[in-house]
Amino acid sequence: MTPPVDQSLLKIQVNDMDSTRALIKAYPHAAVLIGLRGIVVAFNTAASVHFSYLREDQPLSFAIRDPELLDAVALTLLDGETRRFEVSERLPVERAFAVHVAQAIPMGVLVVFDDLSVGRKLERMRVDFVANASHELRTPLASLLGFVETLQGSAKDDSEARARFLFIMEVQAKRMARLIDDLLSLSRIELNVHIRPSAAIELSSVVRQITDALKPLAQDRAVEIMLDLPDSPAVVAGDRDELLRVFENLIENAIKYGASGGKVLVEVANRGAHDITTTVRDFGAGIAAEHLPRLTERFYRVDQAASREAGGTGLGLAIVKHIALRHGGRLDIESTLGVGSSFRIFFPRLESNV
Repeated sequence: MTPPVDQSLLKIQVNDMDSTRALIKAYPHAAVLIGLRGIVVAFNTAASVHFSYLREDQPLSFAIRDPELLDAVALTLLDGETRRFEVSERLPVERAFAVHVAQAIPMGVLVVFDDLSVGRKLERMRVDFVANASHELRTPLASLLGFVETLQGSAKDDSEARARFLFIMEVQAKRMARLIDDLLSLSRIELNVHIRPSAAIELSSVVRQITDALKPLAQDRAVEIMLDLPDSPAVVAGDRDELLRVFENLIENAIKYGASGGKVLVEVANRGAHDITTTVRDFGAGIAAEHLPRLTERFYRVDQAASREAGGTGLGLAIVKHIALRHGGRLDIESTLGVGSSFRIFFPRLESNV
């Protein structure tokens, strides 16, 4: 007598492709299954995060343009050989992957991506941190040491000089503390720039919170902060603390460096179904055109003396740019001498009820 067929085994055989898809979606690294004609058969969530244009039943080349990777997939489809190599890209953010291409009989080729970006960035940030910190900290540290030596020597019994020197030392120490805080913040942001935040954040509330906090500074500089906010929610997928940092940097800069214009305009606008635009505009002296492309570089200052006098570290706009990138946004800067400057960020809109 023939034993009965195990229905569960039969189901697995019939739904073999469904089982394969489920296995790929459970894989911890980014994985893409390519069919015999170079068509994407299945991919997991990690792959969709790295390659947002991946679609089932479409050629892999529609989503990934790297020639070495596409050639490796084509060759493995032909000869069945396993291939391992690295690929990297610089835009929209810098990333590197160790790629493993192997035959997946009978369905085609399995491509697995091991993200090397974090390790590479950690090493580069370590080197950059040491170089930048040693350069920027040298001047205030030398100043502190000089005043300490003076207080230990000729000014030891001079109370007036001692009070003046201690005040200067306090200013220099606070400058070093701000610099270290900004360097650490920038390092953390760069480390996670390829990881998109997912919380629903309403930008108008973020702007209101920051403008309320900066009103005393604006009053001290005789600057009026004007808000132009939309009637409907302007919602993005974001990290609230990082977005607060963005608008704190932009609005504080506008107050400090555009104070001669007497006002700062902060605008949040819904642009169609997909974009939100935020603008911080001052009406001050403006910035010469030759400086604009370099404003987001680390430690780049248009006027080094004025920046240091205002308490700037030269890292604020670099932090703003990297946070915007992490949120899928873009920072644009426009300025005209004698007219003022506009710092505009374009964010992808998140449809959500907040």
